[in-house]
Amino acid sequence: MTEEMKPVCEIDPMPFFCGSGNACFTACCRDLNQALTPYDILRMKNNLGIDSKTFLRRYTSRHFGPDSGLPVVSFTSDPAFGHACPFVTESGCSVYQDRPGSCRMYPLARAISRSRATGKIREYFALIEEDHCMGFGKNTGQTVRQWLDSQDVDLHNHYNDQLIALISLKNRMMPGKLEGGHADIFYTALYDLDTFKKQIFEQDLLGPIVLPVPVVDDIRTRDEALFELGIQWLKYQIFGIEMTWS
Repeated sequence: MTEEMKPVCEIDPMPFFCGSGNACFTACCRDLNQALTPYDILRMKNNLGIDSKTFLRRYTSRHFGPDSGLPVVSFTSDPAFGHACPFVTESGCSVYQDRPGSCRMYPLARAISRSRATGKIREYFALIEEDHCMGFGKNTGQTVRQWLDSQDVDLHNHYNDQLIALISLKNRMMPGKLEGGHADIFYTALYDLDTFKKQIFEQDLLGPIVLPVPVVDDIRTRDEALFELGIQWLKYQIFGIEMTWS
């Protein structure tokens, strides 16, 4: 398989369409080696109505980056099914409304830079043209930005960018490999959210840290709030950065 990456801007035309009428439909969901973000897992496990531990055990595998020591979570690869995504069917994705961010972005790649002075994020995009994909050359009348809006990627990017910022902080403050205990805390607080919630409410994980009542109510009912608490908890546990509430 070969691919070509072509830089594009948000106002450029997006000559791409993916649908069941394409001869290659669902081909990109097979022969897969796909890393998942915490927000991907949050959305999919809620779509399926199962807890995070069950989702992780049933559908994913975990390893640790050899240089960073950070957990990397991917779909379990089953050669008997051509290393296909566990949610691909002949008619398409069975969790389509809550599919991972990378699926939403395809065939675009996204990179970001963040101003240390203002915190403002700048986005860069490139079009990935792979030989197997027959969705290119379609006159959709959409720009790159309009296509991104149609895929509802901004919410995924909002939460995924928080993970990227945390990893960037780790690389600045603690270069090299994140060792055992911290790596496990990282995994639980971000990927295994239901276990993280139990540790907070049933095992007094936060100890002397007192959460404001609105924050407590929020993390009881919204996994997104729990994820953002996990980001703060990791900054506190690993780097000693005090937790704050807006």
